[in-house]
Amino acid sequence: MLFVVFSFIQSASVYGVDGKKISVEVDIASGLPQVNIVGLPDPAVRESVERVRAALKNSGFTFPLDRITVNLAPADLRKEGTSFDLAIAAGILTASGQLGLTPFERTLLIGELSLDGHIRPVSGVLAMLEQAKQSDLTRVLLPKENVEEALWISGMELFGITHLNQLDPNKNGSKDWEHLQVDRHVNRQAFNGVQNMNEQANGCGDYGDVIGQHQAKRAMLIAAAGKHNLLLSGPPGTGKTMMIRRLPGILPPLTEREALEVTKIYSVAGKLTDAGSGLITTPPFRAPHHTISSGGLVGGGSVPKPGEVTLAHRGVLYLDELPEFPRQVLEVLRQPLEDRIVTISRSKAVFQFPAKIMLAASFNPCPCGYYGHEYGDKQCTCSAIAIGRYRSKISGPLLDRIDLHVEVPRPLSFEGPPNGLHLTSFQMRQMVLSARAFHRDRLTSLGFSPEDELNVKTFKTSVMLRREASELLANAFEALGISLRVYDRMLKLARTIADLECSEYVEAEHVAEAIQYRRVEKQTAW
Repeated sequence: MLFVVFSFIQSASVYGVDGKKISVEVDIASGLPQVNIVGLPDPAVRESVERVRAALKNSGFTFPLDRITVNLAPADLRKEGTSFDLAIAAGILTASGQLGLTPFERTLLIGELSLDGHIRPVSGVLAMLEQAKQSDLTRVLLPKENVEEALWISGMELFGITHLNQLDPNKNGSKDWEHLQVDRHVNRQAFNGVQNMNEQANGCGDYGDVIGQHQAKRAMLIAAAGKHNLLLSGPPGTGKTMMIRRLPGILPPLTEREALEVTKIYSVAGKLTDAGSGLITTPPFRAPHHTISSGGLVGGGSVPKPGEVTLAHRGVLYLDELPEFPRQVLEVLRQPLEDRIVTISRSKAVFQFPAKIMLAASFNPCPCGYYGHEYGDKQCTCSAIAIGRYRSKISGPLLDRIDLHVEVPRPLSFEGPPNGLHLTSFQMRQMVLSARAFHRDRLTSLGFSPEDELNVKTFKTSVMLRREASELLANAFEALGISLRVYDRMLKLARTIADLECSEYVEAEHVAEAIQYRRVEKQTAW
């Protein structure tokens, strides 16, 4: 059987957290039977030849015994993963004349093949479909298990496929794939933030269970209202971890746009394990172990993948026992905390990952945990050198980027709190929602967009600082010897405290409270 036939199928891959359209070009010519895949394929892509060969045979098709060349364009980008299997199989079938090419026009094909011809789900479907939509593709053939995820990209016809033989409409008694088309109105789940918010709170525990620690709970409230970074210090067993793990329960649910961002990241990372879950509508909470590497924290690899910082986008990144992390690992957080984005450079490309996170961290004051908090037989046994070495892992520039520094001492008794101070997670969540709503309305009335990141000039214009408050902040700058970065963060903290009280102006008492959250840093002699 001699033929020189060419076919052209559209597929996609993921680079960073964004999709990239990949053209699968297949040429079949006379010659010794062999298959060459070109276009910088990785081992998983090269191995697709054997998967496609077996899948075609076991699905009732014929694998051509000729010279087959598969080009993945653009050829200068490295290709990885198994999302090209379905497109390569379709390219071989159309090039060999077993299927017509017309049905595949303006159609994206993604999916992994098993040896018996079944279609397996792949990662990164949301990112791929976003790119396909921008490229004017109108139809998508994808694994049935990925349909729930794909439904959130509007304006495209979706066809859920479970087996390779479904590519041949004649085998199903039809001329097209209408029987595979997904009904969006029936399958797409409603976006219900209120219900999700209650589920989120129930899964995190209640701040009403925390004995004492009113200042720490107040700091949690402020951090949640203004998305501020938070650091808790104190001896073991005082509730630092307990309180931070309850933090997601008082955060508002994600908006639909934010939920799409987060879901896309988790799809790219291959962490969408529940096919029926729809969008991720709760703020992520990530708590990596202190043995994590720099690449694991911010992302890395020959083709970089998201790290824990990006997986915590729009949520909380919790670092427990902060000085136990290697210093070089902690230092990579500087740029993401400042720029709200992770930039990873490689020889052929620069990758950017979103990193709008709340950093929450906790630590003991010394290796044994009791320095400055001795009681009973709990006495600090650490030398000054050991304490200095322990604390030196947390650099000054990193501390500068943390807004609230709160000491969490041992509670003096089990007595209940004074009336009005025993806040539950439900009450704190309502206060956070009210403060954020006031913040949005106030910015809108001033002519700013609440969705945009304000630069230094526009932020200072939007703060609305009283003269007494401005003078107090200036005095604190001189007396405490703080940096200009800390000055700006104090100002943002004071503005959040004013938002919690629904105050148009930042008063002196708001600034005074903001200042006290930096005094712990001085008292502990960092």
